[in-house]
Amino acid sequence: MSKIGKKNILIPKDSSIKIEGADLTISGPKGTKKLTINDKIFSSKLIDSEFQIMPLQKKIDKKTSIMWGTFRSLVNNAVFGVSKGHEKILELNGVGFRASLKGEFLNLQIGFSHDVNFKIPKEIKITVEKQTIIKINGVDKELVTKIAADIKNLKPVEPYKAKGIKERGQFVLRKEGKKK
Repeated sequence: MSKIGKKNILIPKDSSIKIEGADLTISGPKGTKKLTINDKIFSSKLIDSEFQIMPLQKKIDKKTSIMWGTFRSLVNNAVFGVSKGHEKILELNGVGFRASLKGEFLNLQIGFSHDVNFKIPKEIKITVEKQTIIKINGVDKELVTKIAADIKNLKPVEPYKAKGIKERGQFVLRKEGKKK
């Protein structure tokens, strides 16, 4: 039995789930998200304001248990995304490191001889607070995390002066410089 899969998902009042066979359409104030669940292995149902996913088999093997928890987490993330939205906050550390928005591009000055322009997807909303804090918002958790990782990879944090792009709350292992 999957500990995570057994839990029911509470659906907020302003959100709804529509079940059409194997397809789920989750809608809320922030947007809509479509998911597909393997209906040969799992059944899903709505009970009042709770969503439940259960395996069809009586005997649950290890693989089914793992997939049960995974599908439940995907649906839970989608419900959270359409009701409240997912957010990642990135910080730029370094002398002269700046970020600004120019149309559909995020313009970054991160210590190179040229500016780096990052194209923002349509489903994602990016805001720049101050000039060193970037907020990434969206409905899809996977896409928000991927965009944050792509921006962080443009200038990873180096261990000596901790210069680069990092997530808020990310621990940076610092190294001691060379000695005389």
